[in-house]
Amino acid sequence: MTREQALTQAVIAADNATDLAREADRMAHHNDFRPQTPAFAAAGALWADVAVAYAAIAQALPETTPED
Repeated sequence: MTREQALTQAVIAADNATDLAREADRMAHHNDFRPQTPAFAAAGALWADVAVAYAAIAQALPETTPED
């Protein structure tokens, strides 16, 4: 895995976290869906952790240059 690939995965994971957080927020405001809110919030938190992990991996990898 290159630094660029790790950063791409971090962005994808952060986007997933954002989407799930928005969905959890939406569900929290509707009585019919409120019981599902914690599951969506937990999934969003997990994706946020994945994003942080990929960012840490990217930081540890050498910078990719066009000659590589």
